[in-house]
Amino acid sequence: MVGYDPRADGRNVSNLEVAVAGSVSGLVTRVLISPLDVIKIRFQLQIERLSRSDPNAKYHGILQAGRQILQEEGPTAFWKGHIPAQLLSIGYGAVQFLSFEVLTELVHRASVRDARDFSVHFVCGGLSACVATLAVHPVDVLRTRFAAQGEPRVYKTLRNAVVTMYRTEGPLVFYKGLNPTLIAIFPYAGFQFSFYSSLKHAYEWAMPAEGKKNENFKNLLCGSGAGVISKTLTYPMDLFKKRLQVGGFEQARASFGQVRSYKGLLDCARQVLREEGAQGCFKGLAPSLLKAALSTGFVFFWYELFCNLFHHMKKADS
Repeated sequence: MVGYDPRADGRNVSNLEVAVAGSVSGLVTRVLISPLDVIKIRFQLQIERLSRSDPNAKYHGILQAGRQILQEEGPTAFWKGHIPAQLLSIGYGAVQFLSFEVLTELVHRASVRDARDFSVHFVCGGLSACVATLAVHPVDVLRTRFAAQGEPRVYKTLRNAVVTMYRTEGPLVFYKGLNPTLIAIFPYAGFQFSFYSSLKHAYEWAMPAEGKKNENFKNLLCGSGAGVISKTLTYPMDLFKKRLQVGGFEQARASFGQVRSYKGLLDCARQVLREEGAQGCFKGLAPSLLKAALSTGFVFFWYELFCNLFHHMKKADS
């Protein structure tokens, strides 16, 4: 079970094991969903409409974008920025799940509310994601820059990117897009954890007794559902974040089409709405939902799997 559960009958998993399970779940998931993440970022940064009818649009569909990236940049392009992305996933997963476990246990011990309530999981999930975001946001900016650049590459290595960005744009470059990230991540993660818990309860209520035996399938299915719902509700903020993170990086995107500069979150939102319409706020939603379903499903699946593994190992030793 994700989060503190007083009914867990001595499911003794330490904070270190929670952090390890969160890290490994993020690592494995990132390898699997990286191609969709690269396509999603390319869609989010494209000013032109994602439509065949726009002759200036570089990308207009998931399969078309995949073929074009493969043809122009090779198969490794789908894992551009993979090292910072892995650092992001490992660090974020460890801090988020550890914070969530600690916060839900604090709520239980304070006897404020039932630690398994939807509202408790929403607030604790949101707070844990904010803590994790503050810890790993610089790596998120690096990941976005690597995934956004075409050929020839502006940044050759991770070290080169860090040094170049620091020298040319200053230390605050590593926190570009932080405001929309924090605004979006609280409800996004809150909905992830709370809907995951609620969907598991609904699954147990709806499924016949023999269907309840497959815990791994339940975790994957409910995690995927929670990811799709959460991403749909908070998507525009993710798009604004990506646009802000590549500010000052326009030269690397000249071959992709038009580029824009934004003064901040509100200016970015205004320009997107004025030039691209309301639908512009949802560019890349299709690959993003596919990615959210797979990534959230896999993250919860692997997390629960490793926590159960640690628990069974302890029982075997005792």
